[in-house]
Amino acid sequence: MLEISDLHVARGRSDVLQGLSLSAKPGAVTVILGPNGSGKSTLVQAASGALPYRGRITLQGHEIAKTPAWRLAALRAVLEQSNSVAFPFTVAEVVGMGLHAGIEADHPEIVSAALAEVGLSDLAHRAIQSLSGGQQARAHLARVRAQVWQPVSHAGPRWLLVDEPVASLDIAHQLEVMAILRRFADAGGGVVAVMHDLNLSAQLADEMVLMREGRIEAHGPPEAVMRGPVLSRTYGCELQVGAAAPDGLWVLPQFARPA
Repeated sequence: MLEISDLHVARGRSDVLQGLSLSAKPGAVTVILGPNGSGKSTLVQAASGALPYRGRITLQGHEIAKTPAWRLAALRAVLEQSNSVAFPFTVAEVVGMGLHAGIEADHPEIVSAALAEVGLSDLAHRAIQSLSGGQQARAHLARVRAQVWQPVSHAGPRWLLVDEPVASLDIAHQLEVMAILRRFADAGGGVVAVMHDLNLSAQLADEMVLMREGRIEAHGPPEAVMRGPVLSRTYGCELQVGAAAPDGLWVLPQFARPA
């Protein structure tokens, strides 16, 4: 379980997150939504242990602020919104870096499996800088998957904390990445994903957290959060929500052409 209580994170002199409390369960995908600047990435960074905070964050019973980095690395892997590699490592070498962060260091075959999962086996020996932006994004997803290859270890469920994992991908690869996250959760791991696409989020999420200005506007299953008035108020524009067979939802922005 990821449990967050009365979380405050400061940037400069102001709090970006203001007394935020929530929980996320293993075996489920929790999607964080909200407009730009609402604190989504800050929330994931704090939950991963990358930012100082006030309040309490525990992951599988371990208080983040008091847990050694090596233990955190075995519990969770983090995909940041922006990833860059300054040196000419191959794709396989970058993915292999995930092994050294986790507990799978003695299993180099995981690199091949992680590359196959994201469809990059044929590019394993290419310099990562030679790949397209979308291909690099998939390579970094393979890296964090290698770090927590088994969704459940002897110590319990493990976690993927991913910030905009589908942002730079075409629709086919967006769906593939969603399937990877879904399988990880279905196998007992926990997933917390920051996303912007409301329609894709509605298909992926078991739970949604809707944020605005450092606070939670709504939290619950998609059918409870994805309501037109709530979304319209949060995003500051008119959004229509409808039902899609068999049990999905769709969101349509109401765009008026300028006269």
